[in-house]
Amino acid sequence: MTHDPSHAQSAPQVGSAPEASAHPEAPAPAETGPSAAELELQDRLRRALADLDNVRKRCERQLAQERAAERARVAAVFLPVVDNLDLALAHADSDPGAVVEGVRAVRDQAVAVLSAMGFARREETGVPFDPMRHEAVSVVPGGDEDPGTVLHVVRPGYGDSDRQLRPASVVVAGND
Repeated sequence: MTHDPSHAQSAPQVGSAPEASAHPEAPAPAETGPSAAELELQDRLRRALADLDNVRKRCERQLAQERAAERARVAAVFLPVVDNLDLALAHADSDPGAVVEGVRAVRDQAVAVLSAMGFARREETGVPFDPMRHEAVSVVPGGDEDPGTVLHVVRPGYGDSDRQLRPASVVVAGND
């Protein structure tokens, strides 16, 4: 019979206190998994995230549908304008004066449509320059007008200060 020195060293000593570090090869105590409460919280979190993702997708679909419906409504409002332009072009070879009147009427119709949509035409002169509604394209001597007064509208603006399609391009009176 042979003597194994490693066996003799790992045998517990009688009367000594058990030490976990004395046996480095000993298996670690079995880890317990998440508790039932933790599992329930994880499940609730996964469900909440899935619900949030579904809400986000539903909102994206509804927003796309609303945009398409609004585009269709705006296009439908402009159809009579296009129809009247077609009529004006159909009569282009007849009386030129009547064609000009027809085009002017169609322009007025388009301006009325824009106004009904909340973008009224702005082409006032003699009013103080307002950087929220006007875009100065030139400054000229004002003569009798006060400096900063709108003298001429080069291109009309549409809409109000807080909701406009574009500002009016204007010529403004400067100092003489």
